[in-house]
Amino acid sequence: MKSLEGMRDLLKASLGESLGALAPEDRLSAAWPVACGKAMAGRGTVVGYADGVVRVQVEDGVWLRQLMSMRTQLAGEMGRIAGVPMREIHFEMKRNDTR
Repeated sequence: MKSLEGMRDLLKASLGESLGALAPEDRLSAAWPVACGKAMAGRGTVVGYADGVVRVQVEDGVWLRQLMSMRTQLAGEMGRIAGVPMREIHFEMKRNDTR
């Protein structure tokens, strides 16, 4: 089990190094699925980054509550993986424009 965790950490570090040339928001977008896993990543999208705060749009209230309960952990992981200074994550509901 320890070797699997070590491999995961190695892959996260490698991703962080490969993202170096991208803009901070793009780096955070790439780090998002790695930080929270495929199932959760599919429920939210990084839509902005400024002054250490990343904005993530979430598709519904159930996932919004789930992600908010993990916000501190996710912010730390995303910042570490992306190599971007992060203070916090703001989650917001995705608007359904039905015009």
